[in-house]
Amino acid sequence: MPVRIGELLLKEKRITPAQLQEALNYQKTSGGKLGFNLVQLGFVKDEEVTALLSKQYGVPSINLAEFEIDPGIIKLIPTETAHKYQIVPLSRAGATLTIAMTDPTDVFAMDDIKFMTGYNVEPVVASEAAVLAAIGRYYSAAPAKRLEKKAAAASPQVNLSSAATLDMVTKALEESSAIVDDDVELLEDMDQIDVSSLERQGGEAPVIRLVNLMMMSAIQKGASDIHIEPYEKEFRVRFRIDGILYNVMAPPLKFRDAITSRIKIMSKLDIAEKRLPQDGRIKIRFADNGTTKEIDFRVSCLPTLFGEKIVLRLLDKDKLMLDMTKLGFEPVALQKLETAISKPWGMVLVTGPTGSGKTNTLYSSIAKINTSETNIMTAEDPVEFNLVGVNQVQVRENIGLNFAAALRSFLRQDPNIILVGEIRDFETAEIAVKASLTGHLVLSTLHTNDAPSTINRLMNMGIEPFLVASSVNLICAQRLVRRICTTCKGDHPHPAKALVEAGFTPDEAQAVIPKKGSGCETCNNTGYKGRVGLYEVMEISEEIRELILVGASGLELRKKAVEEGMITLRRSGLQKVIEGVTTMEEVARETVK
Repeated sequence: MPVRIGELLLKEKRITPAQLQEALNYQKTSGGKLGFNLVQLGFVKDEEVTALLSKQYGVPSINLAEFEIDPGIIKLIPTETAHKYQIVPLSRAGATLTIAMTDPTDVFAMDDIKFMTGYNVEPVVASEAAVLAAIGRYYSAAPAKRLEKKAAAASPQVNLSSAATLDMVTKALEESSAIVDDDVELLEDMDQIDVSSLERQGGEAPVIRLVNLMMMSAIQKGASDIHIEPYEKEFRVRFRIDGILYNVMAPPLKFRDAITSRIKIMSKLDIAEKRLPQDGRIKIRFADNGTTKEIDFRVSCLPTLFGEKIVLRLLDKDKLMLDMTKLGFEPVALQKLETAISKPWGMVLVTGPTGSGKTNTLYSSIAKINTSETNIMTAEDPVEFNLVGVNQVQVRENIGLNFAAALRSFLRQDPNIILVGEIRDFETAEIAVKASLTGHLVLSTLHTNDAPSTINRLMNMGIEPFLVASSVNLICAQRLVRRICTTCKGDHPHPAKALVEAGFTPDEAQAVIPKKGSGCETCNNTGYKGRVGLYEVMEISEEIRELILVGASGLELRKKAVEEGMITLRRSGLQKVIEGVTTMEEVARETVK
């Protein structure tokens, strides 16, 4: 709960009730924080407020007037950020940056500075007057104009260029003490859910602005997912950027139900159902450099021990890469895949874990063969992107429309090409195999570790070896690794022995010089910007068909495929290292030798 400085001063008998009331009236006309106004009226001294805040927050206080700050430290925090959050950077020790601030509980400010600078943030408390004086001393620029009035009316459209959004949300959250009323404690009892209370919380202006901020921040930072996670004593928000999760925000725990309700309202989910998983979708429109842009969010709610964990997957049509030559395929592998998808029948399977880019590869394949002469039908769960000229069906398990049911209907719709979002069971696999053997090209995905093990996975599902051998044309296993930031890329030599152990030949180990990013503003000091695919493309040749028929193991299939020129996932990664696209660490993280 926010510290009420007036109540603390009353409790310490530093001011009288009459003085507090006068200061509150003065605050209504002049604005600003109550502590600052009490000092302005002469009721308390600046040092008294600072000492009290230090004691209450449990952090050290500092007299900025007696502290000389290194200009190099000042440069770490931009002028507008210092004005916006009323902070001053003081010193840096290793990976920790110490900052002076008027409110050391402002988690939004600390999270933003941590993300901006890459340092851990250690706050100390200083009076508002001292902070403003220090900002005026070390920063010459005037404060950025506040946009609080403009943001007071919550709107579904969010201005991407609004630099004051984070500040407005923070201020609104500080000032709003009525967002979660006392009666909301009833929400903990699963049998007594007050729906009207939930709706009211989700409709509060500060909560709307916070959720809008969260979404816009994810878009700006290029995140693929937003994770909103409640714990017993913590409520955190993480973004997955280039495949890695980063802590970006820690809203007060009391806003947990309000934020959850707001997201459920936006995605048209049942806000009263807190015991079962739910899935929904949000479409938002916002202004981006003068143009209107739309982005979809796929929403998944999952009940956990301390509340509902929500994951929002960002689906940006503009970032959907449909040009197969730019995905990261080696020329030989790409040529094999293009040959397989151009055949009139058979099965092409794309495998890999969740988030490895399988959908992008399938959509790119469809875009390549999508002509006015073909009837393409897809069954997806969910349909992530709308493709022009493609008949897309949303699978709905709850009403019996599963992959198998959709596939059966497809075969009565005169299709040329069928895309099955995922082969999960024997029934779906059986229909897909039969469709591929009766004049249809079938594209689908499976969850396996590499290309050869896909054959064994199909047989484990119950498909006969002779059906697998005759139906599958090609299997493509893939992973995504982070690209090195081109702005700060530099040489990062490794010992030849380590390179040989990683999979390079002795000659390559002597010649190759791996690259690595040192970290810069462009990549948020991570050294990486964007991602690229690693691909293992296994063409089912006549020799491999014979091995499948006699029940060969995955190891034997892999050995034969490599002999026939298959580039393994590890080799694909090493090739990207030679080309200076990714690092050895990324390849080792996603592949095995």
